[in-house]
Amino acid sequence: MRIDGTVVSCALLTAIGVGPDGKRSILGCSVALSEAEVHWRQFLESLRARGMLGVALVVSDDHSGLRAAREAVLPGVPWQRCQFHVMQNAMAHVPKMAMKAEVAADLRRVFDADDSAEAHRRIQDVVARYRKAAPQLADWIEANLPEALTVLRVPAGHRRRLRTTNGLERLNKEIKRRTRVATIFPNEASLLRLASAVLSEISDDWETERAYLTMEAR
Repeated sequence: MRIDGTVVSCALLTAIGVGPDGKRSILGCSVALSEAEVHWRQFLESLRARGMLGVALVVSDDHSGLRAAREAVLPGVPWQRCQFHVMQNAMAHVPKMAMKAEVAADLRRVFDADDSAEAHRRIQDVVARYRKAAPQLADWIEANLPEALTVLRVPAGHRRRLRTTNGLERLNKEIKRRTRVATIFPNEASLLRLASAVLSEISDDWETERAYLTMEAR
């Protein structure tokens, strides 16, 4: 985006939600110079001011700015850390390439537990398994994996769709595909107009589709 004659990178902050009817909708988007906490906080506060009430669960990755803003604007709301991103983050702590497939399988086994108690038991098994061979990995798993298990509190029929931010990632890819033609936006308003048009179109399509979550699920 061009600002005062200089081309700078910027962030497009986006949020989607699932309403009481089980259907998805775009909650809003905002253009910011970065994903710093101040920008995420302003964005979340604007959503709340427009009527975003009764939030039961937040699903996101562990971006530091978003975490701080979420805790400030939506205190006490349960948070599900994206399991896909957790898996990626864990791989950075695996000391040997040959271990990665084994570690990934162990983490998937934790994520596939039927309930929270079983998941935490499996975490302890995994931590014990890698305590000697990969102590930094064991410490990381013990400290971080519980944040990806909040989804076990929701009905089993909802977990597959709420355990990751994959739906939002697909949305972001579509936004990038549609905005790529511009290369450089002359100002903030031009990016916001195009992104908002794309998101409005997608949100309208969602309204005519089947429910994203079956709210009677248990």
